[in-house]
This record gives sequence, structure tokens and C-alpha cells, in this order.
Amino acid sequence: MYRQGDVLIVPVAREALPPSVAALPPRPRDGRGRLVLALGEVTGHAHAVVGPGTLVREPGLGGAGYLHLPEGGRVVHEEHAPIPLPKGWYRVVRQREYAPGAVRVVAD
Repeated sequence: MYRQGDVLIVPVAREALPPSVAALPPRPRDGRGRLVLALGEVTGHAHAVVGPGTLVREPGLGGAGYLHLPEGGRVVHEEHAPIPLPKGWYRVVRQREYAPGAVRVVAD
């Protein structure tokens, strides 16, 4: 497992992917060509992946993301050290927190 700030990245065997992943549309890259895993609403910084690959996300707030890196890649962020990722599939999970009456995604 890999963690960068409020983003958890968990390796997943291709056989263990939910069947619905194949039907999800790929997320677009940002203006810098990165796959954005999480965007900081407060700072504007992004947890993003550099390198060839595809990111899909289940619908809804807090929906899991699935990242495919056919050649590996690197997770980058303006305030954290980069994390190299080997080739493969990953589940991307945003940290959540409890607030009275709700569960919400953590915003950095």
C-alpha cells in the first residue's frame, strides 16, 4: 500500500477488479498532463500521477478510483515527496472523516 497525504493507493490484482470498472469512462488529464487522484480544495495542490496510464472513478462522492499503470508511474504533490509505483492496477481511496451528522471526504 502507498499513502500520500489523504490519498491511499492499494495494489489490486486484475482478477480482483469489480466488473463495473471496465464500463467506467476514463478521467481526463489535467492541463499539465497528469492524472489527478485528489485536488486540494483549500490549497489547489493535487495528488497526481505522472506517466502513461488510465484513471476511472465510481460515481458519487467518495466513489473509489481505479488506476491502471501499464509501465508504472509516479505519484506527485507539491508538498510531498514523489512515490514511485510499479506497473499494475490500484484502487485509489480518499480519506474520510466523521463530522456530527455526516461523513465527508478530507480536504487539504
